[in-house]
Amino acid sequence: MSQRTVPQGALDFGARDVGVVVVTHASASTIERCLSALLAARQVMRIMVVDNASGDDTCAIVERLAARDPRIGLVRNDDNRGFAAACNQGATAIAQPWIAFVNPDAFVERDTLARLAEVAMARAGAGLLGVEHRDETGVPDPASRRSDPSLREQLFSFGRRDNLFMGRDPGQDVQPVDAVSGALMFLPAVLFVRIGGFDDGYRLHAEDLDLCRRVRQAGYEVLVVNDLAVTHLRGVSSRRRPAWVEWQKHRGMWRYFRKFEAQQTPMWLQPLLFLALWLHLPLTLARKLWR
Repeated sequence: MSQRTVPQGALDFGARDVGVVVVTHASASTIERCLSALLAARQVMRIMVVDNASGDDTCAIVERLAARDPRIGLVRNDDNRGFAAACNQGATAIAQPWIAFVNPDAFVERDTLARLAEVAMARAGAGLLGVEHRDETGVPDPASRRSDPSLREQLFSFGRRDNLFMGRDPGQDVQPVDAVSGALMFLPAVLFVRIGGFDDGYRLHAEDLDLCRRVRQAGYEVLVVNDLAVTHLRGVSSRRRPAWVEWQKHRGMWRYFRKFEAQQTPMWLQPLLFLALWLHLPLTLARKLWR
């Protein structure tokens, strides 16, 4: 461990030390694997789990692991405050210079977070970093490298998502992108505080796009380290409530539109986009039911 005791007795945190926030909700099937991987990772000094009112054994599993390793802390919320608000809540307990937000269904490798700190320290202007996301068979997730979404373009292209994914640039070890996947986001704690953390007006989805955009607006780069990867199962908790999740996705996209796109959109078009967005919701749910 890189945490040391200096002669005065105060704790001295190393420049590469990482604090991790994990937000859980009905995550019993994956949380032990997630936390075990984080505990084995280099430079991880603190792991704060914020549970959003899980009704399963998630908290019992976290408590069992915390009894073995004091680096784990647990906060139990009586209600589901949403992902963004819970991330902000967990971040207040992180004292390390680097903060990572890791989904409970994402499993880091031993060197991933330490390498991200090294890359960030070596690159002037590095702000928020991510890695390539892969499923358990090793298939890359195109959402690892994303463009800023446009509600107008999404609706006018009938929901096609091809233009949202930037693709891997084989010529760059560290690739600038508009946004990374929210399942693993890594940045300096001081930058997270400076930009005000996550916008907790989002309940689920689009808060990661929002954070990446504000990092760039603050003058920093959003980057993917192309030779690093994380295994991500995707949507383990959200499968229980697909209708609620889709509603939150659409609600989040409207909030994102209002913050970043509305000023460049004619006033007459905005109510049409609002109507089209919410007409898209039942079509999406019907398609999911059909599948």
